[in-house]
This record gives sequence, structure tokens and C-alpha cells, in this order.
Amino acid sequence: MAMKKLLKVKGSPPWIPNLPLPSPPQDTSVSPTHYARFLDFLKAHWAPPLSPDTLLHFLKSKLHHHPSFSRFDFHLFTWATTLDSFRHTHSTFHWMAHTLAATHRHPELRTLLTLIAANPCPCSPSIFSCPQTQPIFRTAIHAFARSSKLHDAVSAFHTMRKLIDGKPNVAVCNILLHAFVKNAKLDCALHFYRDMVDKYRVKPDVFTFNILISGYCRNSQFASALEIFNEMGKLGCYPNVVTFNTLIRGMFREGNVDDAIGMAREMVELGCGFSNVTCEILVQGLCKEGRVLQACVLLLEFSEKRVLPGGFDCFALVEVLCGEGNVMRALELVYVLWNAGSVPSLVACIAMVDGLRGLGKTEEVRRFVERMLEEGMVLDVVTFNFVLRDICDMGRTDEANRLRLFALSKGFEPDCMTYRILVMGYMGEGGREEGELLVNEMLDRGFLPDLASYNELMSGLTNCRRSTNRKVKSFDR
Repeated sequence: MAMKKLLKVKGSPPWIPNLPLPSPPQDTSVSPTHYARFLDFLKAHWAPPLSPDTLLHFLKSKLHHHPSFSRFDFHLFTWATTLDSFRHTHSTFHWMAHTLAATHRHPELRTLLTLIAANPCPCSPSIFSCPQTQPIFRTAIHAFARSSKLHDAVSAFHTMRKLIDGKPNVAVCNILLHAFVKNAKLDCALHFYRDMVDKYRVKPDVFTFNILISGYCRNSQFASALEIFNEMGKLGCYPNVVTFNTLIRGMFREGNVDDAIGMAREMVELGCGFSNVTCEILVQGLCKEGRVLQACVLLLEFSEKRVLPGGFDCFALVEVLCGEGNVMRALELVYVLWNAGSVPSLVACIAMVDGLRGLGKTEEVRRFVERMLEEGMVLDVVTFNFVLRDICDMGRTDEANRLRLFALSKGFEPDCMTYRILVMGYMGEGGREEGELLVNEMLDRGFLPDLASYNELMSGLTNCRRSTNRKVKSFDR
């Protein structure tokens, strides 16, 4: 009673909440003075009469975004429940459930579900429940499951079953199944699945089976995973790419490499398209077993059948192939996938350039970089400078400069070394006029810090002689 007197504001309208301040476990900073300011805020911003619509509007537009008073939303919500003239609707229940779930206020969320059970929505006919009851509870169950509060999630599910008409939605059941598997409670998941089918009469869908297959694979029960896979067909449920990915990964984990490849081919036969994850599982699994070339052949096979996803990045396989000395095989793979629509990533291209440079395949590098530029991919300046130097070392500085100009049109940003490599190339080939143009361009871009550097390059170009046989010496960065 003392607390009530302390919190009472003189002259408050009868609809202003005047109850003792709630004390959530996580919140110890609320003082009576703070609560009194909250009541003043209500008086200033509330527009009577009190109804579900006006309450929801106030919670959404006024209280929800207030940095100091937003914590009082559930206090105001529960206070309204105590009024004889007020009844919450599914709109207020749903918004409150979503807000409590989003802010991880699980104790308040449990209280809300109790309120819903005791105060059903007035929109329900006398013998039917509100159709929004299940979506509201789904929000709460998902919040509990995501925080590994399995007891609360199960309790909410059973409360929901008592309130709804008919069977639970399979999506709600899947939330609980996934929570059990995620928290390494496979036995609980299987028990719930049996109840779901036999007791609740819920027909499982592909997501249900994917969860169970994943649970079996995580627990090294691959034979049981295959049994569930076979059960899918008997129940008329067709597997999707996630189903196959889970099984293929499980086969690799069990060491059944050939079975994994067979499963991938079965995907193709059933018309189930590959995802990037499918390709990554196959590549990583085969490379881990030392079957790198087989992984390459398999990707080429699937590319020919047009089942590879357009966004697949072959970087991992290119890196392994180049590391094992199979650079030209990697180049063949990249070009085949590229021509089929799977554009390699920039990092895959850099790995390919490095591999070709290691073999001294300068002409292949030049063609590859031109192909990259046509796709709008620009190498980093360090790698690009190495490519220019290799071309200049072959006595083909004009080609190197043309490649630079092409790169500039695609957004390449040269540095001082880019120009010095080209100038030294022309100097070695006797290209005085071309070199002087580059030196002047260097000066315009601010890459020559002083007059001495300028004179050094110009003097070298003045003394150079035209020669088609001389090659510029390597220029270390």
C-alpha cells in the first residue's frame, strides 16, 4: 500500500495505470521517480478512450521508440487486462508477443501466454478459437527454441494445442524438432516426431525429414538417416537440395566417397538442381580424400549437364590444383565453367594468375587478364604490376601498355611502379617516344616526387637505342 501511495500521481485520470512498479529480474534501475515521469508521459501523450486500437497505436508510435519508457510496455499491457471494460484482441496479443520475443524478455513472454490462455480473443465465435492463436504461439515457441529454452517451448506448444481448433501446423512442429536436434536431444526429437504423426495427426513435410536426417547424421547414425530418406518417398514427400546435401555430407563423413558421388548423380536424374553448397561439399569431400583430379572431372561432367549453379566459385579447387602443379588442368576447368556461365571470383582469378606465372605462361596470363577485364574484374595493383613486368620481360612493352590502358577503362588505379615498369620496358626496347609520354603522364599524376627522378628517367630514355631483341631487366618492387 505504501508503494501505491508513493506512485500515485495527484489528479491522474482513472485510466492511467496506478499499480505497483513491476520489478523484472534483469532491470534494477527503475525508481519511483522514474515511474512517476512515465505516468506524466502517459498523461501528455495518451488520447482517450482506451480501446485495443488506441492502446496498440500508443505502444507502436509513442512508447515503443522512447529510450526510457519503452520497458513499461508490458506493464501497461497487463494493466489494461485488469480493467473490466477492456479486452485484448489478437492484434494486441500478436504485437506484444513479437515485441517480447524480439527483446528476449522470456519471463514476460511466458506471462503473456498465460494471459492469452485465460483471456481468449473476442473475435472468436463461441465454439471456435481465434485463427491467429497459432501464429501468436508460433512466435513465442520460436523465441524460446532459439534461446534453447526447450521446456518453455514445449509448454507453449501444449498450451497452444488446447486453445486451437484442429491440428497444429507442421511449421510449428518443425520449430520444436529443430530445437531438439540443435541441442543434441535426438531422442526427444524422435519422440516428438512420433507424437506429431500418431498423436497430433500432423503430416510431416520435407523440412521435417531434413531435420531428422540432419539429426541422425550428426549422431553418426547414417543408416537411420537413409531409412528416413526412404520413408519420405513412401509418404509422397519429395526430397530437396537440402536433403541431398545433408546425405552427401554424411556419406563423406562415413568415408563412402563413391556413394556420395552416386547420390549427386541421383540428384541430377531426379531433376533436383545443385546449389553452391552441393558443389562445395563434393569438392571439399573429394579433395580431403586426395581425389583432386576426380573432383575436377566431376565438375566438368556436371557443367556439361548444365546443373551447376551460376554463382559457384571454383577457388578452392583451383587453389588445390595449382598447389599440386596441375595448373593447366585448373585453367581448363576455369574456362569451361566460365563459358558455361559460372564466372570465377576475383580471388579465384588471382590464384589462377599466380599459378600460370609460376609456370612462366605469360601469354596465357595476358589472355586470362584480358578475359577478366572483359567481365569487369580488375586485378589488384601488385598482381597487375607483376603481369606487366612479365610481358615487358618478353620484349612486348607495347602489349603491356595496351593492357594497362584497357585496365584503366575498367577502373584500374595504377601506382608509381606501374609506370616505372613500362618506362623501363620501353627503355630496354629503344621506345624513346613512348617512354617519354609515360614519364610525362607520371608527372601529371604526381608519381615523380622530384626533378632528379624525372631527369633520371628522361636521361635513360635519351640514351636508349631501338632494339627488338633486348629485354628489360627485372625490376624489383
